[in-house]
Amino acid sequence: MPILQRQGTHVSRRTLLASGTCALTLSATRSMAAQTTKLPLPSAPRTRELSSAFPQKGEMIVQRWRAPLLETPFDVFDKGVFTPNDRFFVRWHYADIPVKIDVTTFRLKIHGNVEKEVSLTLDEIMALPHVEVAAVNQCSGNSRGLFMPRVAGGEWGDGAMGNARWTGVRMSDVLKKAGIKPGSVQIRLQGLEKPSLPGSPPFLKSLSVEHAMDGEVMIAFAMNGQQLPHLNGFPLRVVVPGWYATYWVKMLSDIEVLDKPDTNFWMATAYTIPDTPRADMKPGEAGVKFVPINKMVPRSFITNVTAGAKLKTGINHLVRGMAFGGASGVKMVELSVDGGKTWKPTQLGKSEGKYSFRRWESNVKFAKAGDHVLQVRCTNDAGEVQPPTTNWNPAGFMRNVIQSTAISAA
Repeated sequence: MPILQRQGTHVSRRTLLASGTCALTLSATRSMAAQTTKLPLPSAPRTRELSSAFPQKGEMIVQRWRAPLLETPFDVFDKGVFTPNDRFFVRWHYADIPVKIDVTTFRLKIHGNVEKEVSLTLDEIMALPHVEVAAVNQCSGNSRGLFMPRVAGGEWGDGAMGNARWTGVRMSDVLKKAGIKPGSVQIRLQGLEKPSLPGSPPFLKSLSVEHAMDGEVMIAFAMNGQQLPHLNGFPLRVVVPGWYATYWVKMLSDIEVLDKPDTNFWMATAYTIPDTPRADMKPGEAGVKFVPINKMVPRSFITNVTAGAKLKTGINHLVRGMAFGGASGVKMVELSVDGGKTWKPTQLGKSEGKYSFRRWESNVKFAKAGDHVLQVRCTNDAGEVQPPTTNWNPAGFMRNVIQSTAISAA
């Protein structure tokens, strides 16, 4: 089982129940940003501000100030399998986010098609058995800025993702507190963020009852051994291993058990993909069926060699990076130094579980000077292989094309 029983955690009841305050004074925050960075996007604008002024965050790439969209600088991924909490990407839909949560009065409500409606305190939730899983949290639109033709939405580079060791309680244990009635089909999840404008649909996401009860879906109160940062969902967030982050509802406060499929905006319209292989379609194509996005697909990246690097001939160069299998474990990572003509397996690092990042490395030697294209591809345990061509859809979702890095040897 990828989720393991834990006898203890670094986040104690006392730590979690320490009231957290997060002052999101965005006008002041923006004035403090002094540096910029360029993302490797195919079209302008490529420049983004860097800021360390967001609460509990180090230097982040600012894709949007309000509601916060903060991207992890890519060099962070070369420093370890787990993404530090203060560099972990942030994605909110609405600007109305609580800046202070009183953990003594906070309640998680479970209602709907249940035997009894319950409202659980953090004490009651923390009293349930604790579990842990290492899992990648990736925005559905990670790498959207690389899509051509360009699509609307946050123009992320590759940093709208992170990997953490999540600690919490099983969703199934929480749902058992209310008792799910026969005929229930989905659970609908809602957090504390609210629409900024009247008439905007509240952010609601749903999972099937079977999925919610499978023992893997969890409600986390900690990441990487520390309580959740405010911007990453304090005090509770949903963790859906192997699925895109849209289902990982932050500041979870409400679970409604439904006896019919959810048709709210965020399930029926937003976060939908073409029901085609690789969620691929042609721009302007009509008559395509769309379904809610769900499982992630395999990806891999080179993290210690950047585009335009100049490497010496005749000596070994260690090329390294990380990969993840999406909804399955990493089976193999291969590297090509000739633009995909030939491939050789890399050396895989320790497995932290099938939903986690996994390190890889390989020695490379160039006999002759000239231009080269390094490529890396991941194959997961389900047999899915990263494709050599890009997909396209109007939302810019599920990009997982083989990464290419152009370098020169001299």
